[in-house]
Amino acid sequence: MSEVARILRERIEAAQHGVEQAERAGHEHEVHLHSARLLELIDRAREHGIDVSEWVGQGALAAAAENVR
Repeated sequence: MSEVARILRERIEAAQHGVEQAERAGHEHEVHLHSARLLELIDRAREHGIDVSEWVGQGALAAAAENVR
């Protein structure tokens, strides 16, 4: 795994964890912020030709997109 991919994976995992924690705590604004960050990181990975499908499930991706609306 390249250095860029490693860093993106770490940040994507951190953003997903942030979403989960904010959801459990009922902090809607933080859910929105972490979801937006997750989507931004996924876009950045795609720009670098990195497939994140093993890191982010379709359900998590759909939930993040819904949280940003």
